[in-house]
Amino acid sequence: MSDSLHLQRLSGAAINVWLPELARLRIQVFREFPYLYDGSAAYEEKYLKTYVDAPDSVMVLVRDGERVVGASSGLPLEAEPPNVIEPFLAHGYDPRRIFYYGESVLLPEYRGRGLGKRFFEEREAHARGLGRFEIACFCAVQRPVDHPRRPAGYAPLDALWNRQGFVRHPELHTTFSWRDLDEDQASPKPMVFWLKSLV
Repeated sequence: MSDSLHLQRLSGAAINVWLPELARLRIQVFREFPYLYDGSAAYEEKYLKTYVDAPDSVMVLVRDGERVVGASSGLPLEAEPPNVIEPFLAHGYDPRRIFYYGESVLLPEYRGRGLGKRFFEEREAHARGLGRFEIACFCAVQRPVDHPRRPAGYAPLDALWNRQGFVRHPELHTTFSWRDLDEDQASPKPMVFWLKSLV
């Protein structure tokens, strides 16, 4: 990692001061494929308050000077809404033993420097430090291969996720709703979970 970059792990109320910058960053990065998200700062700040309020949350920041250029989030699965928890309950998992990795966002000019790997390492260290989680998980949107906005040469992050020890579990799936760049209103998007054992 470059000497100009500073990585910081925050939790709870310490995240609050960074909400406007995190909202801006998320809106910028999530406009890209595969999310194509047309978001608002007001909605993003409201969503990010979940990490301020949730016990045992984590937010990993990457700053270049004082500018936030990347961030990665996580919190106990129990703090997530029912559409995230229910697939696990339906397959016999105990949500109290699962730590959920939220989103990772990184500006394009900072990619390829190992920060994606660091995001996973920092969140796992946080989850392990809490001492009660057996599984880490996250979910990823499923876009069709022939999606009209799929960039030429687009490579999904599956290989990175596999290298970090995660396995795709197609039986664990849900939907999230948001408005794509070319949509008039929000629509449900299919999401599939990836899991890693922490024991």
